[in-house]
Formats: sequence, structure tokens, C-alpha cells
Amino acid sequence: MARSDTRFREAYNHILTFCEGLDTGAPIPSETRLAEIAGVSRTVIRRCLARMEELGVITWRGRDKHLLRQPRPEDRIAVPEASADRSDLEQRFLDWVLRFDVPANTPLSVAELSRTFDVPQYDLKEFLAGLSRFGLVSRRPQGGWMMLGFTKDFAIELSDFRSVLEVNAVTQAVESPVDHPVWAELAQLRQDHLALKHEIDSNFHEFSKLDERFHLTINSVVKNRFIAEFQKVISLIFHYHYMWDKTEEKHRNAAAIDEHLAIIDALEARDAEAAREAARRHLRTSKTTLLSSLRHHDLG
Repeated sequence: MARSDTRFREAYNHILTFCEGLDTGAPIPSETRLAEIAGVSRTVIRRCLARMEELGVITWRGRDKHLLRQPRPEDRIAVPEASADRSDLEQRFLDWVLRFDVPANTPLSVAELSRTFDVPQYDLKEFLAGLSRFGLVSRRPQGGWMMLGFTKDFAIELSDFRSVLEVNAVTQAVESPVDHPVWAELAQLRQDHLALKHEIDSNFHEFSKLDERFHLTINSVVKNRFIAEFQKVISLIFHYHYMWDKTEEKHRNAAAIDEHLAIIDALEARDAEAAREAARRHLRTSKTTLLSSLRHHDLG
């Protein structure tokens, strides 16, 4: 199915949901307003309105649009679920960066990446466009995309912002009720950290995924729409550069496991100050590692 058709189906269902909150006979907002609500172009909105008129959901005469009846379940259009390849594209892209050590200023060909990840090119273009908002990639003047590096100032600002968010998350985690899912997740994380610590000589590369899980769990206690988006930046910058400098990698990962366990210990003891101090200590280590990676490649 073409991406444009998927957008139409999603937008059409979105507008139906909006209309469910209106009274019969109520005016329908302007095409511009509907486009803002659904996040699509006015061209797509006109297709939605035409279908709604055809089904007798609305009347439409120029700018005059009114709701004739409440939308019914059968009015909706099925939207295929995203394929597994597309849904985990971010994680597989990160794995590719980590395993193949993609250096800064590496040209990224959409066609080649499409074959590498076995996903449509439009999915990759949208994914890369999302990363470009954070300065992780950029469009090349001659076409395609470029994997960017990062300055020392960028790394410091990002680290400081991360510290503010995660120390706050640790504080809220300590105060979470006993039935909050974070406690079961932390118990499982403890087991997984201890298991990896036992196998650190052979599996130290696996720490990156465990580190991401750990920080996602901590941040999950804060219900803030911006943190989930920011966590993507954390993963694709901290983990990316964390793996750039291969010197002492096993030692660093082993030390980070102990720092994670110290945070878990303090959280489970409901010791807020100890948890915050353990978190600050770990985040300072992460910041040092990031800056070391930049210096290792003469970028810091």
C-alpha cells in the first residue's frame, strides 16, 4: 500500500473520531483546521470530506459543512499495522551503527540502507528526517543523507540536560507506590545486570542494550511527552559515541554495571538522596565517556 494512501486512511479515521465529539447538525471546521487536527495536507482533507459526504456523514457545500449523523464503526477504513521491520527500524539502525562503527561524516544512501534493513525507502526517509531534527543526520546537497558528528559543546549541553531529567526521574521513582510496575522492572534489571557481569569477558558488547533498558525504565516513571522523544536522542548519541572509543570498553561496561546496581540498590531501599547521588555519579561517568569518545576522534 502506498504511503499516501495510508496517510489518507489514518487522517480519515482521525477526522471521524473528531466528529464523534460533535452534536448532529454541528458545523465542521475549515479545511485548514482539519488539516492541523489530522496533521496532513488540505488535499488529503478534501479526500476525507468527499468520502464522508458520500457516506452521508456530512453535508458539504463549499465552505459550509455540517455533521448529518454520528460516525459509525463501519464508516472507518482499515489501516494496516506497521510491519515489524518498520516498527523496530530505530533499534536496528542503532545496532548497525554500533556494530559497524559508522564514523562521522559518512554518506548514507537511502537505497543502500533500504536494502540493508529490508524496509521501503519512504520509511527510511521519514526516519532520517526525524533524526535530522536533532542534528544526528543531515541532507546532502547532492542528494542522500550524511551521518554527522558532534561538537564538545553539543555533548556537554546534552549531558547536562540529561542529568536534569534523569535525576528528577530517580526522585519520582523513589516515591512510586509499591504496586508501580517500575519495581518489577528494576528487579528484572538487577538479575540481568548480574548475569551480564558474570559474562562480561565475552558479552561486554551486550551492555549497550541493557543500558538503554535501564535508563528507559527509570525515565518511564515520569509521564512527560517530551522525555520519550528525548530518550531517542540519548540512545542515538550516547550509545553511538560510547562505542566509538574501543579502548577499555570491557572495563567501562563492567564499571557501568556496578553504577547501575548502586542506583537500583538505593531505589529499592527508598533512599532518595543515595539514589540521586548514585545517579549523578553514573551520569558524570557517561559524560566523561562521551567527551572521551569525541577526543578519541579529534572532535572534542
